[in-house]
Amino acid sequence: MTLDAHGVDRSASGGRGHAVVIGASLAGLTAARALANSMDRVTLIERDRPPHGTGRRRGVPQARHTHTLTTTAQQGLEQLFPGIGADLERAGAVRLRMPQDMLLLGPHGWLPRFDCGLSLLSAGRDVIDAVIRERLRAEGRVDFLSAHEVVALQPDRNDTVTGVWARGRDRTSPDGRGPRRLIPADFVVDASGSGSRAPHWLAELGYEAPRESTAGARTTYVSTVFAPPVGHVADWQGLLLMASPGHPHQGTLTPIEGGRWSVTLCWSDGRPPPADHAALLRAAAALRHPLLHDVIEAATPLGPLYTCTQADHRWRHYEKLRRFPDQFLVLGDALAALDPAHGQGMTLAIQGALVLDHLLAGHGTTVGLTYRLRRALAHRLAPAWQSSTRHLRTTTGQDAPTGLRAHLGRRHTAKIAAAAPTDPHAATLLVARLQAAGPLAAVPHPTTTAARPAPGPLDPAPSTPPSSTHGPRTRRPAPRPADPAIGVATGSALLNPPGSSAQWPPPAPAAKSRRT
Repeated sequence: MTLDAHGVDRSASGGRGHAVVIGASLAGLTAARALANSMDRVTLIERDRPPHGTGRRRGVPQARHTHTLTTTAQQGLEQLFPGIGADLERAGAVRLRMPQDMLLLGPHGWLPRFDCGLSLLSAGRDVIDAVIRERLRAEGRVDFLSAHEVVALQPDRNDTVTGVWARGRDRTSPDGRGPRRLIPADFVVDASGSGSRAPHWLAELGYEAPRESTAGARTTYVSTVFAPPVGHVADWQGLLLMASPGHPHQGTLTPIEGGRWSVTLCWSDGRPPPADHAALLRAAAALRHPLLHDVIEAATPLGPLYTCTQADHRWRHYEKLRRFPDQFLVLGDALAALDPAHGQGMTLAIQGALVLDHLLAGHGTTVGLTYRLRRALAHRLAPAWQSSTRHLRTTTGQDAPTGLRAHLGRRHTAKIAAAAPTDPHAATLLVARLQAAGPLAAVPHPTTTAARPAPGPLDPAPSTPPSSTHGPRTRRPAPRPADPAIGVATGSALLNPPGSSAQWPPPAPAAKSRRT
């Protein structure tokens, strides 16, 4: 894309106008695709240089942690990018039917193995972003403007935004930035993430700053990648050991591209994460069941540990502002950032793009639409916010709800969790709660439904996972004689013949953890 000193020429944008999206995050990528359905041209401005292929983007530090696309996220991506699921699987993403392909330990025991119609698509965040980015590059109406940073909004009369001011990188400049230049636009979307400067930009134009709701989650988590043990055989593809009352620890193992395992451990009590792989194994052994520890103990670490201890919830209430500029919208983490342990960030980003697409298509123009968009995004966000913060105190001064409706809701959820180990319908409802797939009444009822028992006592340490290849009752293979060294014939007088792999140096010790 070529820009002159005065920005983009509006005359080249045809009849429906030009849109600008700030940030090439998942929220920005999906928003650009939604805008391309209604606008002639879309410019996606990114502070860093998006990599070609599956390289890591600097602006996504959480990319090193486990990422999965829920059923809702997959369906939303298919609406925006038809066939994207097949593209992701060709790139190495693994589809997991839940709980058929996973060993899932719920609060009251192991869930039965069956296909409830819900699934996860597991892959590294770099792969997910790369596939979507390449699909967007193929879209003729979308241009990428990399290595540019937006520094201000361009106002117009009648509370309207008509563009952004941006600066590109310039190594010859004392501050490393080039001069400011205006990029005119008929609609501007801020998807720059949790570090969004939108409150500052609005304050510069004389608007009130939005009120923020925050909730300290005290969640810490650590992630790393393993290579499965040589000869590993299992009748499952992933593991999920959920937390339970009195045991606020969770462990996850999901397959990702390249035949690797992404492993994440979470603690909701604020304890510091493990500092090295030995400490990680000890932490895995302290989970409600030792299966995850037993599996990764024989696996090979492929990198350092990556930790996160800043996982608070934050919602900027733009929808409550009486005065707000038209033709400007904030979405994604720039609007609301939830604790990543809940796995709802990508789903909410995709749903926000769908809201934008739907209202733009129905309204027919970007003029006079921002108020409806702000309200619709808040309505879509509210259920996820409530479910993520129901046990936390927020800055609004509200504790966990104590009314009759809240009490009945918690009681109903407890009954679902208690019945899930023996009732496929209850198990489906529990999986839907995990995915935040929507209202419980909308969850499909499985074809095979057992009698629903009354809630039973909590089993803090179930010992029988529904697997024929792992667990205490697994039949172990008979021991076999030790194999000779690689490259050494039996009976050879040379223990380490020249050139054999037996002379390879031992692997270097795993690096210590890194914080993101």
